[in-house]
Amino acid sequence: MELIKLILTFAKIGLFSFGGGYAMIPIIQQEIESNNWLSSAEFVDIIAIAEMTPGPIAVNSATFVGYKISGVWGGILATFGVALPSFILAVLISSYYLKFKRNRISNSIFYGIRPVITALVLSATVVIAET
Repeated sequence: MELIKLILTFAKIGLFSFGGGYAMIPIIQQEIESNNWLSSAEFVDIIAIAEMTPGPIAVNSATFVGYKISGVWGGILATFGVALPSFILAVLISSYYLKFKRNRISNSIFYGIRPVITALVLSATVVIAET
């Protein structure tokens, strides 16, 4: 039962977190505290390890939290849960894009998104530069 709760919790985190791995950390912490899975000190240690190891911090922290809670299967399922929503979204968007890539409306949408993406990247750069 704990494994099911773990995968559903991390799937929810992956689905409702926007802004990359660092944006997920407060949401992961909130879920850990509400489920009484780890202490604050343990969570800080996990984040430190997740930052030091190669790979995205959200995936690393999900893996370490899952492992700490339920062993190897917990790590695997938490990682799968946090990555699954992004994978499904990427598949849906790519199938839509391949189907409508010559459509004038969809091309306008993708053209309009470019400045927004640029602004988000610049915003993240400024935040990182200020710290």
